[in-house]
Amino acid sequence: QVQLVESGGGSVQAGGSLRLSCAGSGRTFSMGWFRQVLGKEREFVADISWIRGSERYADSVKGRFTISRDNSKNMVYLQMDSLKPEDTAVYYCAAGLGGLVPTRFDSWGQGTQVTVSS
Repeated sequence: QVQLVESGGGSVQAGGSLRLSCAGSGRTFSMGWFRQVLGKEREFVADISWIRGSERYADSVKGRFTISRDNSKNMVYLQMDSLKPEDTAVYYCAAGLGGLVPTRFDSWGQGTQVTVSS
């Protein structure tokens, strides 16, 4: 397992942008972002493979969010543009095998709140 620390959450108006960052303590096969609203299941947002840089996105964020990585710094980023109120959630950074479900990841950050107002 790796230690993960997120930063960059906050409040923004609809149509605005935020950039989330996640610092990892070591290398992993894939890193991703999930989000969760209170009372709902954790939802896949995007992931990226560490070696090839292959990206995958949830349909709800495709074209608006961009995941990227910096291998030299063990960092992964989530650039969020054209934000909508329905993007409001706690966003979690994750590391593991990669995939669309939380069970494919074995390391998690503490979460960072993103709030989008209309």
